[in-house]
Amino acid sequence: MSKKAIVIVIDGCAHEYLEQGVTKNISELGKRGFFKNVKSALPSVTNVNHATILTGSLPIEHQVTGNYFYNPETEEQGFIDGKGFLDKETILDVYAKQGNSTALLVVKGKVLQVFGDNVGFGLSAEHPDENLVKYLDMEMPPYVATPEANGWIMEACYNLIRKDNPDFIYCTTNDYTMHNYNPDHEIAKKQMESIDYWIGKIYELDPDREIYITADHGMTTKTLLIDLQKKMDNTSFDTVCMLPLKDRYLENHLYQEGCAVYVYAKDQSQKDDIYKHLKSYSFIESIYTREEAMDQLGLPGNRIGDFVIFGTKEVAFGELEDEELAVTVRTHGSKFEQDIPLIAVNARREASEYKRHFDVVRYMFEDLNISADQDLNLVK
Repeated sequence: MSKKAIVIVIDGCAHEYLEQGVTKNISELGKRGFFKNVKSALPSVTNVNHATILTGSLPIEHQVTGNYFYNPETEEQGFIDGKGFLDKETILDVYAKQGNSTALLVVKGKVLQVFGDNVGFGLSAEHPDENLVKYLDMEMPPYVATPEANGWIMEACYNLIRKDNPDFIYCTTNDYTMHNYNPDHEIAKKQMESIDYWIGKIYELDPDREIYITADHGMTTKTLLIDLQKKMDNTSFDTVCMLPLKDRYLENHLYQEGCAVYVYAKDQSQKDDIYKHLKSYSFIESIYTREEAMDQLGLPGNRIGDFVIFGTKEVAFGELEDEELAVTVRTHGSKFEQDIPLIAVNARREASEYKRHFDVVRYMFEDLNISADQDLNLVK
């Protein structure tokens, strides 16, 4: 049987949220194991990074490239909040195949819908199963877009370990607080204190379990929003500018604002000129052709635009009434939100071996494959 493990993903947890003096249990676990900076996948958005962590691979393998999709051949578009987008097995799938018990506990319902096909125990605060909630000796959860929802899912995680002690658990929160409150705000500190409390309780309950605490992406403050679609519509170019961060949680980003855009050239003969035009915008920090994005960012060419762009440090892209809007928001999606924490205790590798958050699961896959090979050798 595989070693018991838990991966806790604090959605949007930039390092600053762990530097306010209220996460003492997380700090203590870091002293017992390690506490370091690692990188998320790009774009630094939720679906991309849950898929990356859970499969131990980059998007070019698992094929999830955002919270939203656009098909240039059919012009179909929509939210990625169900089955059919993930092209690779998750660690939850593999643990289950080997006869181990698994659990996926989430605040955002879409995470369970996309990744929860084969879990033994699946619970979302957004769409809770009343029988499961009662089984965990809990009241029904608060509204998903509240700081309290995160404490509720962490308590559910603690109660599940107390009752069933599953072999592998993936537990993740919602970044509502990170989008709406700076790290030093009292509401943000209170939320982090609550998450930290339950992490401490989980460790006390099962101190031998592998525990990994990380984030799917960071979060920074932006002061200028750009509607790139409107800007391009006012040129002679025929493009679709798709926002990979776009999702249904408007409490988190009212303008669907995020720091990355996939740009599709509907007229391929314009592609070179579109590239030159995009390069002229001062609000674009970097631009990748499809081929460069595949090679340098590990993105699948069949699910991104002709160009992948990221905004400068103070810029996000959104859906606006005008081309630009000067407003202060907190969001993510670019390289500026790629640095995230990783805290681990009872880790299966030395701290220096972990450079990206998905290394956690990548090493689990490696060890499970070794174990499977050894089993086959014994059969022979």
